[in-house]
Amino acid sequence: LILFSFCLGLTCLSGFFHVRNKNYRVSKSHEELLIPPTPCHAKTNVMFLKTHKTASSTVLNIMFRFAERYNLTVALPADQLFHLGYPRTFVAHFVEGFETIGQNYNIMCNHLRFNPLEVKRVMAANTFYFSILRNPIPLLESSYIYYKNNVPAFSSSKNVNEFLASPTKYYHPADYRENIYARNIMWFDFGYDNNAEDDTKYTQAVLEEIEQNFHLILIADYFDESMILLKHALCWDLDDVIYFKLNSRSQDTVQTLSPESEEQIKAWCSLDWKLYLHFNQSFWRRIEETIGLEMLEKEVDHLRTRQKELMETCLSEQEAVRKDHIKNRALLPFQSGAANILGYNLKQDLDNRTLRTCQKMVMPELQYTSYLYAVQHPHKKRKEVGLPLLWTSRQE
Repeated sequence: LILFSFCLGLTCLSGFFHVRNKNYRVSKSHEELLIPPTPCHAKTNVMFLKTHKTASSTVLNIMFRFAERYNLTVALPADQLFHLGYPRTFVAHFVEGFETIGQNYNIMCNHLRFNPLEVKRVMAANTFYFSILRNPIPLLESSYIYYKNNVPAFSSSKNVNEFLASPTKYYHPADYRENIYARNIMWFDFGYDNNAEDDTKYTQAVLEEIEQNFHLILIADYFDESMILLKHALCWDLDDVIYFKLNSRSQDTVQTLSPESEEQIKAWCSLDWKLYLHFNQSFWRRIEETIGLEMLEKEVDHLRTRQKELMETCLSEQEAVRKDHIKNRALLPFQSGAANILGYNLKQDLDNRTLRTCQKMVMPELQYTSYLYAVQHPHKKRKEVGLPLLWTSRQE
């Protein structure tokens, strides 16, 4: 599957480079390469559309740490919510303090269902918009495990292959709120109808609209490459995009998809499949036109080296551990469905500065959201870290 995804990502660039023997064609002339790069300034007004089951919790952690490092204001969910009104279509008053703060937020990255006009009421005119997609095949399997107990279409089937053998037997479009995770969830997150007919004219119009609304779409299947591309697009430093993988699950909870199921996902989630194919191609094209594959490879190596250094500094086991092995329960990630969500143990006797850095890198999404909420809104009741609240009548 990884090999398939890699080949898929390179298909549109087959005329530009030959991957196997590393004979890349450099698109810039020798003279152009000698010209010093134009100085850039780090972008600090950034909106990240946090899609589901796409490594987006790791990106959120990167965004939160950047906001803290540079004393930026985050558009956080109002009251006790940990998402910005999801699955309702976003409106500005879902943001805590919008009525008084207005269009003075720097960072927005909690889950929401995209609504560009309302987001622009919150974020500045020069905001950089980006999101992340994932191959719908592993995404659906991940969704099945994670939302097994909450989605009727999943809970009524024995396993993911049984569900995919006859999805319409279990999935009822009328129950869209309960079943959104079972079909075209990325399409839904971008604000569109996940049960819409797969019409070529319609899908092309949506893809063009997403291109207009977003400056960059990353690909979770190539996460390190995505972080390098993001670093360049935002003019950030390498340490700004260093990460430890968050909200991942243990391998023993992964269900093996049959070949028939993999093909069925392409049809059942055809809108997500088209979305992924389109932006997977534009992702690699963007890399070739801006960074180049040779430089990309070097920068990915630097990122992984720096990541390894920080893991050796911070982590007692040098890797994520199962939930029952996490010693500090304050760092326990939210557990959902049949998944065993992994977390981290920090080394003992770290100095205060190092401890703060390490804690933030491993801090799960709910805890970090609650912490930032308390910092930004000290007079409000702190968010209680437990089961993330769904829609409440207080935000009708």
